Amino acid sequence: MQAAEDRPAETTGVARSSLVVSLMTFLSRILGLVREIVFAAVFGDGAAADAFFVAFRIPNFLRRLFAEGAFSQAFVPVLSEYRKQRTFEEVKSLVDHVAGRLSLILAIVTVIGVIAAPLLGTLFAWGYRDAPDKFALLVEMLRITFPYILLISLTGFAGSILNTYGRYAVPAMTPIFLNLTLIACALLLSPLMAEPIVALAWGVLIAGIIQLMFQLPFLHHLRLVPRPALRPKHEGVHQVIMLMVPVMFSVSVGQINLLVDTMLATALQGDGAVSWLYYSDRLMELPLGMFAIAIATVILPILSRIHAAADAEKFLTTLDWSLRALVLVGLPATLALIVLADPLIITIYQRGAFGLDSVLPTSASLKAYAVGLLGFMSIKVLATAYFSRKDTTTPVRYAVIAMVSNMVLNLLLIIPLAHAGLALATSLSAFINGGLLLSGLLRQGVFSFRVHWIAYLLRVGMAALVMVLVLKLLYGPGDFDVLAGAGTVERVLYLGMLCGAGVLAYGLTLLALGVRLSDFRYRA
Repeated sequence: MQAAEDRPAETTGVARSSLVVSLMTFLSRILGLVREIVFAAVFGDGAAADAFFVAFRIPNFLRRLFAEGAFSQAFVPVLSEYRKQRTFEEVKSLVDHVAGRLSLILAIVTVIGVIAAPLLGTLFAWGYRDAPDKFALLVEMLRITFPYILLISLTGFAGSILNTYGRYAVPAMTPIFLNLTLIACALLLSPLMAEPIVALAWGVLIAGIIQLMFQLPFLHHLRLVPRPALRPKHEGVHQVIMLMVPVMFSVSVGQINLLVDTMLATALQGDGAVSWLYYSDRLMELPLGMFAIAIATVILPILSRIHAAADAEKFLTTLDWSLRALVLVGLPATLALIVLADPLIITIYQRGAFGLDSVLPTSASLKAYAVGLLGFMSIKVLATAYFSRKDTTTPVRYAVIAMVSNMVLNLLLIIPLAHAGLALATSLSAFINGGLLLSGLLRQGVFSFRVHWIAYLLRVGMAALVMVLVLKLLYGPGDFDVLAGAGTVERVLYLGMLCGAGVLAYGLTLLALGVRLSDFRYRA
């Protein structure tokens, strides 16, 4: 059948598209890091900060379900199929009816969330019930931030359309507006508020409006700005829903685990546990967002098209390229985060309201999260291999196992390791989930390890080991106090020197072992 329209020129390759998304995501993550620096300096890790992070995590969890998680994983394969096999009018009808159904569901969820904010606060932060002022602040901010779900999910819907049509940069740079808005509210609006932290809640809502508006002109260029429709039975909408329901659970196990961590952290004695987990998790998001999410975002529509064309070899090659790229970045990033956790926390967060006594507990949870970085990254890519083939039931089974494992590990580790035990449990469950996803693909014959993987893992592992040795030589236990007493410029220069030396050692060792950038050129 004739394609729906004269398509824009396809991107020249997966690698280039991933690079575009990675660069845009890098800018966003750097601004996100600046945002967390501002948060730590202005609000620290006290009771008010804990309340905001809980209030923000609940709608943020639902955002992962409706926006960049389950919805995009279910919608993109269907839209790709329509784009390839249907007329433009049918594509537009699908977009309109999905927009109508999604908007209606999200509006209902938003209203319920605003009304039931006290109940949600009790459910997800039951440890705060003994602190009435803290709980009241949480409920107030929940009601302000909850409409963000509607706005950012529609933004994610628009981004899914743009990604399907090869406009990867626009959705990737959209989070920049959230970061800029929250930074502005923290610095400019919070001094004007009776309770300064509430300024961040309003910033979340304002950012949602800006992010949605930013996408619309690009949809207009594609003639795909949706006019929401609610026809009871639409084949494409039904297909999206049937794919989305199980995917909602499977792709969000990591977020469910983080939410469980937050719930248990609210019950730990004293203030700060939620903030320590939040700040360390945000540092983890930097490599995760720059590489794993970028690759997964790009390969989902590509794998969907390859599957539609029934090219099994090209599907395997694309997945192989993705996993090799993840290992290349993920292994050294894991080890570097563990070795440099203390100087990272001191340099990035320790100033203003974030005291030196907050460094070690935040560093402990960062190390625990870093253990699971490769697991988190692999889930993003491996789950995409299932969803692109419209297989949503298999990841759900694995997700259930991973979530139950996380709950058991939480109970085992929270007593000896406190909040860091919660982070470690999340990391271990990520490896369980990723391992199950990989074994499933191997059993189904969708993926297989080629001979080159043995030599490749040995080379990357050896290069990562050399990097660790160099970092250990440059940063010893006695350097903690020196760095803590240094000024901001000295800290940044020292951390930059450590990172530069680590990257140089890793890169030169790879070159010496015969690994070249050309090895990662996508050739499928």
